[in-house]
Amino acid sequence: MTSTPHGARARARIEITAAIKEEARRRLAEQGAAELSLRAVARALGMASSAIYRYFPSRDDLLTALIIDAYDSLGETAEAALKASAGAASGERWTAVCEAIRGWALAHPHEYALIYGSPVPGYAAPATTVPAASRVGFALIEVVRDAHRAGELDVPAVPAGLEAEAARMAADFVPDLPPAVAPACVAVWAQLLGLIGFEVFGQFTRIVEERDAFFRHTIGGLARTVGLRHAGAS
Repeated sequence: MTSTPHGARARARIEITAAIKEEARRRLAEQGAAELSLRAVARALGMASSAIYRYFPSRDDLLTALIIDAYDSLGETAEAALKASAGAASGERWTAVCEAIRGWALAHPHEYALIYGSPVPGYAAPATTVPAASRVGFALIEVVRDAHRAGELDVPAVPAGLEAEAARMAADFVPDLPPAVAPACVAVWAQLLGLIGFEVFGQFTRIVEERDAFFRHTIGGLARTVGLRHAGAS
C-alpha cells in the first residue's frame, strides 16, 4: 500500500524533530544547556535557520522537549525496575528502583544535569514538565505503598512543627498513606537525587572509592527513613 502525502509528511516531521533533539543533546554534552542555540542546531543539520522554528518556536520549547524526554526516559527506567521486582521484599524492590535510577544517571550524565543540575539562565520549566518529572518519585512511592498495604511499613513520626505540612503533602500526592510518610518520602527523594548527583558531577572523587557498596549502604538508610523493613544492614 502506498503512503499518503499526509502520512509521509508526518513521518518526515517525526524524523526531523528527532534529529533536532539528537543534535541538541550532543550540544548539551559539549557546551551545556545555557549555550544551546536553535540557529547552531540548524546549521549543524544543514537546515535554514528559519526552518527549525517550524519545529521548535524557541530555544525554551526545545529545552522543554529535551527535559520531558529525559524525565520520561528516567521514569521508564525506574518503572521497569519496579515491575521487574514485583513480588520481592520491599527493601529489595527499593534497592532495584534506586539502582536503576543511578544506572540511568551514570549512563546519561548530561541529561541528568539538565533535569537535576543547575537551572538554565533565563529558562523556567513549564507545568507541562510536571507529569514526566513525577514518574521517578511515584515509582519510589509505589514501593512504600505496597509495603503499607502488606502491613510491612513502620510509619515514621511526624517531625515537630510539620504536622500541618505533612497533612497537606499527603493530601496532595499520597492520600492513601499516613500523613507522616509524605515528608519522609520528599526528604528521601531529595537525598537520593543529591547522592546520585554527587557521583555524576564528580564530588565523590578521592572521597568515595567503593561507589557501589556505598550507594547500597546509603539507600538502605533512606529506605528505613520512610519505614521500609528489612532494608539492608544498619
